[in-house]
Amino acid sequence: MTLPLTVQPDTVVVAPSGGRHRNRWLTFFLRRIWRMLVALFVIVSAAFLVLRMAGGDPVRSALGATADEAVVQARREQLGLNDPIIVQFWNYLTGIFRGDLGVSLITGRSVTELVEHRLPATLELAGLAFLVVLLVAVPLGLAVAILTQGGRRRDTELAFTGITGFFAAVPEYLLAVALVVIFAITVPIFPVAGNSSAASYVLPVLALAIGSSAALSRIARVEALNSLSEDYVRTARSKRLPGWMIYFRHALPNMLTATLTLGGTLLATMIAGSVLVEQVFNWPGLGTAFVQAIVTKDYGIVQGLAIVYAVIILVVNLVVDLVLSVLDRRTTLLDTA
Repeated sequence: MTLPLTVQPDTVVVAPSGGRHRNRWLTFFLRRIWRMLVALFVIVSAAFLVLRMAGGDPVRSALGATADEAVVQARREQLGLNDPIIVQFWNYLTGIFRGDLGVSLITGRSVTELVEHRLPATLELAGLAFLVVLLVAVPLGLAVAILTQGGRRRDTELAFTGITGFFAAVPEYLLAVALVVIFAITVPIFPVAGNSSAASYVLPVLALAIGSSAALSRIARVEALNSLSEDYVRTARSKRLPGWMIYFRHALPNMLTATLTLGGTLLATMIAGSVLVEQVFNWPGLGTAFVQAIVTKDYGIVQGLAIVYAVIILVVNLVVDLVLSVLDRRTTLLDTA
């Protein structure tokens, strides 16, 4: 008796089409944009409500207790603070879409003009500090990983983790004060304030970069150790490739994904941390204006600049997500699954 043969159909694996991948990437991009817009709306609403719920009259607080009542009421009318709160919120939102971030409660100066004047100095400071962080942290982390791989040079590892852990834990403004005391007062090498010369950039950039460099170098070392333990590195070594080729062509590109992700997050942190650093060095950026507005109770400027900082941080995080999705497509696939 002949048994019937059962033919198993071949399993065909179809690679995702280019169009499907593009659709997933577009979905990923739109989700990130939507999340950013929702977060921005929440921040704008919070900034609006804080000014109205702080207690007392913000215009009276800004102009002072001795200001004439007619002046106070005229300023309130000018700012629309006598309108119903819903009307105020709507006017505030539509004003932001037109590029109107409000005005100073004291001088009546446009916050948008203030941002246009001072934002470049803040971005310049944070950008230079971030460049220093990348140029220091990535090579340092890779070098220490090479020296300490396989449990070798335990004393080097302990010294590295101890020093970087200390500097990563010190707030930026304390580092700024220490740098001023050492290199501008005790040993007057660099200017203590302003940005009138190239030397005046050194201390504020270092104040922002030291802690972030320490934190990022620790992550870079861990990622480099993981890359150096992978099979492709062992294969490269078995082929007796030069050390520089193993480290820079094989290990370095694979350690950069997580390192750059944290680096982008650190950039957002550095922009926020620049507020106090700018105050220490009297840097002509947004941070100095922000602190001065808080001291003088000029809530119009505080509200507008808080939104500007929030937008910068949200945009930086969005760019980090997009760069990560390009470097590692699994991020896009997991997010759209």
